[in-house]
Amino acid sequence: MEERFDAIIVGGGLAGLGAAYTLASEGLEVLLLERGDYAGAKNVTGGRIYLNPVRDMYPDLWKKAPLERFIAHEEVAIMAKERSLTLRYSGEELRTEPYQSYSILRAKFDRWFAKQVERKGAMIVTKSKVDDLIFENGKVAGVKAGEDELYADVVIACDGVLSLLAEKAGLRKPGNPKDYAVGVKEVIELEAAVIEERFGLSEGEGVARLFMGEVTKGMFGGGFLYTNKDSISLGLVVSIKELMENKDRIELPVMFEEFKNRPEIAPLIKGGQTAEYSAHVIPEGGYKALTKLYGDGILVAGDAAGFSMNIGVTVRGMEYALASGYYAAKAVIKAKEKGDFSAKTLAVYEEMLKNSFVMQDFINFKEAPHVLENPRFFTYYPELVTSIMRDLYAVPAGPKERLYPTVKKYLGFKQLWAMAGDMRKVMKI
Repeated sequence: MEERFDAIIVGGGLAGLGAAYTLASEGLEVLLLERGDYAGAKNVTGGRIYLNPVRDMYPDLWKKAPLERFIAHEEVAIMAKERSLTLRYSGEELRTEPYQSYSILRAKFDRWFAKQVERKGAMIVTKSKVDDLIFENGKVAGVKAGEDELYADVVIACDGVLSLLAEKAGLRKPGNPKDYAVGVKEVIELEAAVIEERFGLSEGEGVARLFMGEVTKGMFGGGFLYTNKDSISLGLVVSIKELMENKDRIELPVMFEEFKNRPEIAPLIKGGQTAEYSAHVIPEGGYKALTKLYGDGILVAGDAAGFSMNIGVTVRGMEYALASGYYAAKAVIKAKEKGDFSAKTLAVYEEMLKNSFVMQDFINFKEAPHVLENPRFFTYYPELVTSIMRDLYAVPAGPKERLYPTVKKYLGFKQLWAMAGDMRKVMKI
């Protein structure tokens, strides 16, 4: 007899684990296949999870989850070639339980989450690479993993940003470079007391800092820093399209080393030991680049569907992965009740997403990729803002110019007209 499951999930990231957890909780026979040595082995992330949107989907998880520090301070660093300006926001709502967001180390969290999934009754097989889909009468009926043919009523593709399964199912076309970025990240170990002293934190508190401007050499992208319990996650993300078109042909690892050596960064990581180095492709095409989410016998969730969003002040993906896995599972449960796993029945998955924060966020910020690709945000504005700050704080040998003329010389009619054009675009998000 062929081995058959209610659902086969491909990919042990947050979307896959979330789907498996939800399905197994309802007593379905679930097989999750992960190509890494363990769940989380292939996952690279900046290191922050927002809990409010998904707290009620997984109510039993968060009390014991191995999260790092709750984010009590939001920071943005505007970087010019020779200067920078860092803004820090601290609010009582960020320091009040239940906390809005946490820093997270995915290798640790995903392995823990996988154990919770297994306790619910799902089967997880690691070091298992899925090579193809099995079709029967035009419907997805299972997967091929090496010599094994595994069958299920439905396959949930959570196989990452360049999802080959979604492509083989005819749900997506090969990716366009403009819809993706590439990120590099290091996890740098430091003692907890050192982190708290350097970042002005109380015990348990964390900070999230985003960097924009010169760090990406004028290209669309930015840097990030998250404080963990006894380490720092530091990384850089740059548009693949702009890296390809960059006339200086600067390579991302070189850019990252220059970033680490900036005077704004170097003292913060001084004496730390690199515990992890990783690189990853990230979906950043937004709403217009989302893949088709369902077909006959198949659903697509997480990065495989394109569920990652950069709106400048926040970069989000993990809660979209968890939510899409949850709703994919709920759609499968409804399909099982009907005994029908056709695209017509599985379309309820998309309806669930449209009625949730997931698709509503993507619709609300559908213009963000177009707005944020404006090179002036990464060149002109960082130089403008930091030049104004330099002149405001300067104390010359002679008399100091009045404050209004100091600022006004940077804001002539031509500059203000160009800013108005930029602002009209920003108003779309």
